[in-house]
Amino acid sequence: MANLPAQSTQAVREEETSADSDARQPLIHPLSALLLIVVDALWTIPDMAAVAWIATIPACFLAVAFPSYLIQRYMKGDGGGKSAAVASLLGVLAAIPTPVTGTVVGAFILGFSGLRSLGGKR
Repeated sequence: MANLPAQSTQAVREEETSADSDARQPLIHPLSALLLIVVDALWTIPDMAAVAWIATIPACFLAVAFPSYLIQRYMKGDGGGKSAAVASLLGVLAAIPTPVTGTVVGAFILGFSGLRSLGGKR
């Protein structure tokens, strides 16, 4: 019985440590953000005519949303709902027919992605 409070204290510490590490992780996996940057950069190509938007907008959405879902779900370990929400947001941003990575919205996405973690721990 005397050992019980020590075990429960240890369990509380482990839960707090786990919660702290979750809070420090970026909302968006760096590979998902990198994928958005690459596909979004395609909107700078001047040959993308407005008549082709009927195909390119859904294609850009799917090219970012589907892989982002898989990255968030299986590489980052997010739940299905959170992965779908992040993937949908990134897909919509990629589908906007203008580059968004150089805007305030793009800065927000890049800031919450932890892209610098791709270079390794510092």
